[in-house]
Amino acid sequence: MDARHLEVAALTPQVTEAFLVARRAEGYVLWLSPKALVPLLGYLRRLGAAPQPAAALMPAAEALLGRYRRYLVTERGLAGTTACGYADMVRPFLAGRDEADGLGLGQLTAAEVTEFVLATCPGMPKGSAKLTVTALRSLLGFLHVEGLICEPLGQHVPAVASWRLAGLPRALEPGQVAALLDSCGQCTAVGRRDFAMLTLLARLGLRAGEVAALTLEDIDWRAGEITVRGKGTRCERLPLPADAGRRSAATCATAGPSRSRVLGRCSCAPGRRTGRSPRAGSPGRSAPPGSAPGSARFTRTGCGTRQLPACWPLAPR
Repeated sequence: MDARHLEVAALTPQVTEAFLVARRAEGYVLWLSPKALVPLLGYLRRLGAAPQPAAALMPAAEALLGRYRRYLVTERGLAGTTACGYADMVRPFLAGRDEADGLGLGQLTAAEVTEFVLATCPGMPKGSAKLTVTALRSLLGFLHVEGLICEPLGQHVPAVASWRLAGLPRALEPGQVAALLDSCGQCTAVGRRDFAMLTLLARLGLRAGEVAALTLEDIDWRAGEITVRGKGTRCERLPLPADAGRRSAATCATAGPSRSRVLGRCSCAPGRRTGRSPRAGSPGRSAPPGSAPGSARFTRTGCGTRQLPACWPLAPR
């Protein structure tokens, strides 16, 4: 500024851009972007020494998204971060309609909504695609409430195809299951309990909550059967494999006297409050060993996969 005999009051955006261009031309490697001047310019503008930048015109799409975010927070009770996430998901939909004469929402049709979904969602991960259509339905509901569209178009948004068990289940390999069982030390009561619980998971394909809910009364030693309480009120009797029965008996024999009748009782207090559902564990009861997120499910899935007859195809031909 001294070289050009400029005052601080002449520090306009055009002057700052010319300064940055000159620095790049002279080969400097630092302070080359407008962001580098933000602290200095902010300080000078707060003092009134430098002129304030001209207010940029906000595009119609961004203005509408701002109203949409406020609607989600104030009317729908969403958190601010969630509202911003919804707005980010539907920004391409509105940006594609931003023209000089406005967004043209009065002429929006169901075919245009469907066309946007079909053009955007196929290349997305399943979770992102589902969130996109959810946010789009929410936006269309907001537009109808505001009177910007004549009819509720949210019902015309296609759903994302997502079926449970549509693909092959993930499972532990037999060698991984064997390594998991071998990791349980047999010289301690806790290790024998762990081995018994994991054997039930691997041999019978039980859920972690079903193993956690087992009590001594659920095992019929003479008949060689075990009573499994599943989801809801389902109660089924399954044959007890010999190896699982031996391990469970060893656990009961070496555990010592206890008031608890739970087969997989805790050896110490749980680190967090357990749920009330018997499938998730009741007070004084924790999930069985190996039921950390994923491990019990994969062990159970691996058992179920290996039990399928070889003649049953696992994938469509």
